[in-house]
Formats: sequence, C-alpha cells, structure tokens
Amino acid sequence: MHILQLTPYYRPAYAFGGVVRAVEGMASSLVERGHQVTVLTTDAADQRSRLAGALQENIDGVQVWRCPNVSPWLRGRMNISTPRSMKRAAETLLPEVDLLHLHEFRTVENLLVTPVAQRLGKPILLSPHGTLNLDTGRGRLKSVWDRILSPSLAQRIDHVIALTENEAAEAESLWRSFGARERATRFSVIPNALRLKEFSQLPGAESFRARYGLANAPTVLFMGRLQARKGVDILVDAFLAADVKKARLLIVGPDEGMGSALRAMAGGDPRIVFTGYLDGSERLAALAGSDVFALPATGEGQSIALLEAMASGLPVVISPGCYMDEVDDHGAGFVAEASVEAFALKLRELLRDGETRRDMGAKARSLVAEKHSWESVAAALESVYLELLEASKS
Repeated sequence: MHILQLTPYYRPAYAFGGVVRAVEGMASSLVERGHQVTVLTTDAADQRSRLAGALQENIDGVQVWRCPNVSPWLRGRMNISTPRSMKRAAETLLPEVDLLHLHEFRTVENLLVTPVAQRLGKPILLSPHGTLNLDTGRGRLKSVWDRILSPSLAQRIDHVIALTENEAAEAESLWRSFGARERATRFSVIPNALRLKEFSQLPGAESFRARYGLANAPTVLFMGRLQARKGVDILVDAFLAADVKKARLLIVGPDEGMGSALRAMAGGDPRIVFTGYLDGSERLAALAGSDVFALPATGEGQSIALLEAMASGLPVVISPGCYMDEVDDHGAGFVAEASVEAFALKLRELLRDGETRRDMGAKARSLVAEKHSWESVAAALESVYLELLEASKS
C-alpha cells in the first residue's frame, strides 16, 4: 500500500507534543512492514518558528513534503495552520496513493486536502489523537468550527481510529450530531505505541541529576506542555502538600502560558526544578533520572509521555482524564482524582517507599510491552487499512 499521512506538524517538531511522535512511529513502522508512506505537513518547528532546509526530504524511508506556513504567529497563538500550496501538493500526491490518513480533526490541512481525496475516490481515515473533546483546549474555537466547518468534513471521513473506548464513544456521539452519511462512518480503537528498545537502557541519569541538583532525592517527573489541561498547577500544589522534605519535582516541557504562574506557586522552593523543553538524549536522561511520573490531566487522548515513563520503568500517578485505567488493574501505579489532596496522598506514598516504586515500575514496563509496542499496533492499523480498501472497491 501507499499511504498518505496528513498532519499539521511532523518530526522534528516535537514541541507540539505527542501527536508528532505518534505519527512518526506510525509512519516508520508501516515502512518497516513493506508499505510506502508519504507525510504531507507544514514547516512548523515550534509555536514560534519554522523549520529551515528542504521542503521535501526522505526521513528513514518516509517521504516528507512540507508546505510553508504563511503566518507562524497564527500557528503559535491560535494553533491554526496557514499552509501555502497544500491543495496543490495534494493534487500531486493523492492520485498516486491508496488512502489518506488524517491526524487531528479540526485542521486547515483537512479542509484543503479532503475534498481532493473525495473527488479522486480515495478512502479517508482520521486519528483525532484525543482532540475531539472541548475540554482539551480552545473550546470556544472548536464550538464555532463544529457549527460551520465540521459537518461537511465529517461527511468525507470513512473511518475514525480512536485511542481508547472512551474516545470512540465520544467520536460516535459527535458524528451523530453532524448528520447521517450515505455509507456510515466506522469506528475502531487502536492505542498509541512506542519503540520499546529506546527505553531499555536510558542514558545519562547521573549527570542529569547532578546538573539539576536532584542529588539522591526521590524525584517526581512532569513531562508535557505547560498548559491548564495538563493539570501541572494541581501537581505543584500536591507536591508541596505531600511535604516529603528530601523529594524533588522536575517539570519538563515548553511554556504554553503557565510558566510564570507555576513559578509563583513554587515560591522559590529549591525542591521544584523547571528545565524548560528537553528533547533527544536530554529527554531520555530526564526519564532515567526520575523515580515517579505524575500527570493530573483533565483531558488527554493517550499521553505519549505517560507511555514513555512507563516503558522507562517509572510508577505513575495519573488522573481518570488520562484514560489509562489499566494502570490500576496492573498495579503499575495509581489512578487518582485530579485534586491536590488525592495526588498528594499518592505521591507521599510512592516517594517514601522505594520498594513499592520498584515493584510498580516493573509492572508499568510490562504493561507497555504487552499492549503498546509498534509491532502489534502497526499490524492492527494495517488490518484497518486493508478492510477500508476492500470496502471502497465494493
């Protein structure tokens, strides 16, 4: 098969979060299974800048086409692309592919490319990546978008791939609100995945801990964008309330509006360490140098950072909004209400008990290996593609 993946941002634009890593893993895994994959995206590097270099390149067997954003400011402030020449690129690429896979729902890219795919009779799939719910940010803009633009876009989509059963139910409900379709849109669940080898022997723990003054203190890690829906403000207060004197809280991620407020909440406490955005070996070293991962999010699809922490052998404390109840079922950590009191209780328990941390961390690693490897997830994705192609022929 030849698959066209359409995404607002792609490697190395990791500052945009888990979607970039998810699409990268998906694309490279499909190439390894013998398929041809092209990624159509923009030149966004992060919320403020664009990528330099060639607009077309081959990255690990994946052909990448980038369309320049007219306004990087809109990308950063409103999370809206302004991709120049994307429709023209779609006109060039789509006749040569078997199907189109969209990533995220409410995007300018989808509005430009899906009409071309529909005209050419190409099957269209969507992975929303946890962005359907209005609670995951930009709720007012999403509501307006859904009234004006989403109904016609939803009519073009043949199959929606959710990350969790909850997201699948959410998608089905939303699609019903958009009106009936001549051939019903289908829904399935395929989780996020990781390349587990990357987390088997993590580098640089000792030097990382020395650089950030962590010493031998048990350390709680938050890794993600500093924005309200991630619940990092709850985590800061919970860590202070847990009152484990020798512990540290390590906050890793790009500032999306909460940095100053979080530092004010920390009140200069030296136990709370802000690193800013880390990538590459530094990101892995942060995982290696931590003891517990915490995410009191109010709206997540299925956090890549959470899966990476579990693959690294960290026990986790997460909220129900992370939609990973199997953490409780497998004894890989705790699922607690996204409140200061509930998180403080669980953090205190883990920070004071190294044996429990080690036991839960081992179970976390086992859970990810069992359910979230790209080998199994790519095979499931391939089955959906083949089924969709057969249906389109009939």
